[in-house]
Amino acid sequence: MTEILITPEGYDRLKRELEELKTVKRREIVERIKAARALGDLSENFDYQDAKRQQAFLEGRIKDLETVLSRAKVVPRPDNASEIVHLGSKVTLYDLETNKERTITIVGSFEADPLQDMISILSPLGEALLGRAVNEEVVVNTPKGEVRYRVVRIE
Repeated sequence: MTEILITPEGYDRLKRELEELKTVKRREIVERIKAARALGDLSENFDYQDAKRQQAFLEGRIKDLETVLSRAKVVPRPDNASEIVHLGSKVTLYDLETNKERTITIVGSFEADPLQDMISILSPLGEALLGRAVNEEVVVNTPKGEVRYRVVRIE
């Protein structure tokens, strides 16, 4: 089994999610199933079928989270956290072509959410930024071609 790199914040977030799923959400689905059973014929009972589907999804998510947390390697912030890009860094980039700034956070692959600017260390952008310092330029190969950035700030 390979380790899954994760930030301390990401680890805590996943633990909280797992706890809520196991306690609150499981109980809610069991109650829905009970209520739907009380309505009678289960073969044509949409509420029952839907609750069972949600229960299967919930149990799958619980299993996934337990696997990730058991394989997680929490990577703490290094002493030079504001000098060099690492896992957990919040990085402000300047796009040299569009002249716009963008702030992203470098996270483990399981935490990645590009729509929230949470970029995986295994993505082309994440790989290009690791180990870089302020004012360094990076070239990222994307499906649309090369994109050039300058590192403005590391937090």
